[in-house]
Amino acid sequence: MASTRDTRMVMIVDSEPAQQRFLSALVSRGGWRSVVAADTDTALAKLGTQEGMALDAVIVDQGAPGMSIPDFVAELRRWRPALPLVVITMRNGVEVAVGAMRAGASDFVQKPIAPDRLLSALDRIVSTSGPQGELRPLTEKLRAPLAFEEIIGSSPNFRSALAIAAKAARARVPVMINGRPGTGKEVFARAIHSASPRARGALVMVDCSAVSPGLIGSGLFGHERGAFAGAFDRQVGRLVQADAGSIIIDHVECIPLETQAKLVEFLNTGEVQMIGGSIRQSVDVRIIATSASPLDKLIEAGHFREDLFYALSSAQFTLPSLSERRGDVGPLARHLLARIGGLPGMGPIGVTDDALRLLAAYAWPGNVRQLQDVLFRAAVASKTDVLTSADFRAIEATLGGGGVASDGNVAINGEAIGVTLYLPDGNLRPLEEIEADVIRLAIGHYRGRMSEVARRLGIGRSTLYRKLADLGIDTAA
Repeated sequence: MASTRDTRMVMIVDSEPAQQRFLSALVSRGGWRSVVAADTDTALAKLGTQEGMALDAVIVDQGAPGMSIPDFVAELRRWRPALPLVVITMRNGVEVAVGAMRAGASDFVQKPIAPDRLLSALDRIVSTSGPQGELRPLTEKLRAPLAFEEIIGSSPNFRSALAIAAKAARARVPVMINGRPGTGKEVFARAIHSASPRARGALVMVDCSAVSPGLIGSGLFGHERGAFAGAFDRQVGRLVQADAGSIIIDHVECIPLETQAKLVEFLNTGEVQMIGGSIRQSVDVRIIATSASPLDKLIEAGHFREDLFYALSSAQFTLPSLSERRGDVGPLARHLLARIGGLPGMGPIGVTDDALRLLAAYAWPGNVRQLQDVLFRAAVASKTDVLTSADFRAIEATLGGGGVASDGNVAINGEAIGVTLYLPDGNLRPLEEIEADVIRLAIGHYRGRMSEVARRLGIGRSTLYRKLADLGIDTAA
């Protein structure tokens, strides 16, 4: 629990003086006072001192001398069960992170350390106002690209978006993806690139929401030295870096109007001109833009150019929120757990019917990303290899005992998840659509093992692949 003092205190466990100074300076920016321990044994010894009793959190580096990180976490938990702890791991230290989380760590941050991420982690683990337990986001550090056949969803609105995306992947046109945060826009964007003829080319991503508006243009188009105050060196833009490949422009709605005009010009000419430069360079790049805000309303307000919207929207679709496709929660949960189970330090993870019913009843304001976070947190904390409703206490508390609403889905093994039979007007869906949904459900259930999918559906592999081709899914990715 956070301290009632004006300045919170954190202990940094690290043997490198330079790293100690860096972390101390970093946390001080967030209003933290720090004490240092050069190894895990010293850190544990400090817990019983007056200074140690005043601690609000601990940061331990993966390379700190002494006992292993999981053993240190377990020992710290034995003496101070409620003391929040963040582990700093190497970029390839997923196994260490998983072991630390299983032992009771509160969160982990990968190197190179992003200052804002570490401060955010510290604030989150000592806060009593934000989501607790398994609702804390963790798996953003563990994301991996998915091919189209791995993207799970059988609801009509989701399947329609998937078909458009798969078809657009084979074309050369720009793509616009709309949807609320966490619905999977980046997953779809990366799948489009991976399934496209440009798959061997570069994939460059620009998050316009994480960049100062005044620097978005420089980031996209580059700048010459001295082009503006602070431009000490020449910088090649992201569009040029993505030549012969694709560029994902995330949160395109955040681009200022001046840069929007330059982007329209680029889409019309295929030429990039650096800020402060006079030379034009031809660039062959496919733009995949995403937006979390309705662009039509921004156009009406004069904040987004209509010509840019149409230039980016040769192919466009909107990803539904998870609450709009609750029948997909069960297959998604199984699929995500299969991916989580494949991480270093993890193993096969099952989930019970009652847990799936509980998950399907939740509204998921954070959409698929939040579901993944919840499942990862539960998986690393569980003492067994099967998750039950007891592993999702925060979800259960949020629901307050509410049940699963009926949504017209076929119940499978007692779960309100599966294939939607009825249209919104009450009529049955066409047989071919239902068949397509069953195939998608089988792919998710059998974790993409096509031979098993074909065997369980009672069809040949060639027939299965023909049906997938009819759905517009590129299985070569």
